[in-house]
Amino acid sequence: MNQTTFSGDSRRARFLMIGGFLGAGKSTALGRLARSLRDDGLRVGLITNDQGSGLVDTRNLRHQGFAVEEIAGGCFCCRFDSLRSAAAELEASERPEVFVAEPVGSCTDLLATVSYPLRRLYGESFDIAPLSVMVDPRRAARVLGLDSGRRFSDKVTYVYRKQLDEAQVIVINKIDAVDSAFRSDLRGALSERYPGARIFEVSARETDGLDAWFRYIRTESLGHHPVLDIDYDVYAEGEALLGWLNATVHLEAPDDVDGNDLVDDVARSLLTRLRRGDVEIAHLKMTLSPTSGGAFSDDLALVNLVGTEWVPEVSERLRAPLKRGDLVVNLRAEATPDTLEQSLAQEIADRPHLSLTHVESFAPAPPEPTHRMTSQPTDLDVTPTVG
Repeated sequence: MNQTTFSGDSRRARFLMIGGFLGAGKSTALGRLARSLRDDGLRVGLITNDQGSGLVDTRNLRHQGFAVEEIAGGCFCCRFDSLRSAAAELEASERPEVFVAEPVGSCTDLLATVSYPLRRLYGESFDIAPLSVMVDPRRAARVLGLDSGRRFSDKVTYVYRKQLDEAQVIVINKIDAVDSAFRSDLRGALSERYPGARIFEVSARETDGLDAWFRYIRTESLGHHPVLDIDYDVYAEGEALLGWLNATVHLEAPDDVDGNDLVDDVARSLLTRLRRGDVEIAHLKMTLSPTSGGAFSDDLALVNLVGTEWVPEVSERLRAPLKRGDLVVNLRAEATPDTLEQSLAQEIADRPHLSLTHVESFAPAPPEPTHRMTSQPTDLDVTPTVG
């Protein structure tokens, strides 16, 4: 990609936020975008976000050599001060010219609670780009009624639809996984239902179509967009239906183990257990890295699964077998936290060389934004930072 000049004051850092539901492929896109910016000679700081701690995304991005700050315990909207603190940490260590932020995949109302407050309170520091929302084409087709099959309950789907309602840019990801007719039907439906959104079709994995999208969000600035009409009670109920599981599993084997086969087998077996329980998976991500003397290697295997009807994909592979390592598991699904924790515990119990060393499971708390601002001009004016 040719280097592009940012719009606005060159003394301000560009702030790019890539939203979208769980499993849309945001983290892969985040890495591609960061690499593109770095290749153009720009300093980049990444900010990841989750309801819990111990993110596979953070670990993977650091593995790729990027400076990353992680905000745990709630979405950017509810941890707005932590978002600013994370940016300050990156400013002190990396002096980024571009910040790329990935909010929690179950969150929405990001314009009113993140983009507008950031521009109003810290507009002298940041040039805010339009909000991009990524979608998995198969999941989006089911939400929009274009395709049959398993889907989330109505209240979880409400959150998904609200993400699309506020999107200024809709990015149809994984176009390599569907045929041209499917893509055409989906784009047509999205264009009809969200006429104000700019639509791009990409494959973050294969890099197809990324240049046009990257060029747009690198040059366009946040415009006026109506505040989302959202029922926070339904939003909270939809989020609460999603179980969250973050865990670390230790591998200690007497002989070398093929780690790539191991993560694939664990993912497939866990999928079978959850299918039997009629659980709809939103996203399962796992990494396995060798450890030696308490230090982590830069080698890892990475597996993703984005729905109960689909199969796991190993997107990064270990270069060599291992005897000792740590498996980090992030699982989000429409199920109780206990169901997810028990399923993983049973899976680990069946494998003599694996032991569960850390686990947290919960349902997200109701969202309580730090700020919520309208898109009226008086709210978009830059005001001095307080404190």
